[in-house]
Amino acid sequence: MDGDDRDSLTGRWPEPAGLPVVFTVAGVGLPAWDTSRGPPRWWPPGGQGCGRKRPRGKLAIVVSEPASVDEVFWAERRRLFSLAYRLLGSATDAEDVLQSAFERWIAADAVVAEPRAWLTTVVTNLCLKQLGSARRRREVSTTWLPEPVVTSGGELGPLETAEQRDSVSFGMLILLEKLSPAQRAVFVLREAFGYDYAELAQVVVRSEASCRQLHRRAVQRLGMPEAAQRFRPDAGQWRELTERFIAAARGGDVPGLERLLADDVVYAGDGEGSGLPVAGKPVAGRSRIAQLFGRGYRRYAADPRFAAAQLSVAEVNGELAVLAHSHGRLLMVLILESDGSAVTALWLITAPRKLAHAARWVSQACPAEAGWLRKAPQPGGS
Repeated sequence: MDGDDRDSLTGRWPEPAGLPVVFTVAGVGLPAWDTSRGPPRWWPPGGQGCGRKRPRGKLAIVVSEPASVDEVFWAERRRLFSLAYRLLGSATDAEDVLQSAFERWIAADAVVAEPRAWLTTVVTNLCLKQLGSARRRREVSTTWLPEPVVTSGGELGPLETAEQRDSVSFGMLILLEKLSPAQRAVFVLREAFGYDYAELAQVVVRSEASCRQLHRRAVQRLGMPEAAQRFRPDAGQWRELTERFIAAARGGDVPGLERLLADDVVYAGDGEGSGLPVAGKPVAGRSRIAQLFGRGYRRYAADPRFAAAQLSVAEVNGELAVLAHSHGRLLMVLILESDGSAVTALWLITAPRKLAHAARWVSQACPAEAGWLRKAPQPGGS
């Protein structure tokens, strides 16, 4: 084959022409070998097929039995969404990427031997393209926060290890913006999905040595030795600290709030389009943050939208969070990170466009109110 005719998204060579179509799925002709002569495979041992040399890096194609194109994609959808979200920090953009990947999947005129590898490559490269876009650069040049995703039902998995849970935390997703698109892809695939360097090389179409270097630079830039040791409180510790924080904020107890905040606490919010008071820029320091929450709680409580609001607890981005919702409408997500004894970070989202994905979970799950949040005692009370 003269020149380099590889697909810009998958990095794969085009299919050889003239192969027989043995069956059709969902209106798409699926080429394969005549399976009457042996096990179904595209390239026989030795690398020769139809008198052609096997292109380097070409994914083999296997046909075992007719399967729905939709079924193959949907079996991988949750994992692909988790990957796209980690790369983009946006559930909306991740869903758009999956839609584009699905369109490419159903348009492909072959059944690949490794659908997972093929789809991962397409999704990763679509995300890389978006990360390098001018629109994306404009969005993250100002105060930017990820879209919250409720992970109580397994969204954004795998979340079995502390490292995997950290990979979807707000703090980590904000840190990932420091990386180049290629560094981010290699880091996420290796840390969250356990890809080895040979697999990474196939996905990002680079050498194994290049992938090692990208990963090493990403780890150095993120300061991973420190980040990997971040403490995660258990549910009881988090509840106790959150209950005290809400009570102090409700009572406007600024000194009480200060005692609950770590020295290096940070707070950032996104309230665009909500009309609710949210810090326009990141805030650091316990005194300033205590004053903001001491004054801000009553302004939220006075807003008519919060008159019948319920406060619930859900796991959001691998962290426990407080959700305010009224009549099936999500109004606010507040994520409190802590070291077990003090709040280390606060992420407040009230922007309707950022709440859209989590709002669907609220409307479907109808989470019960956490009574202890509503009945949290006032400071100094019983």
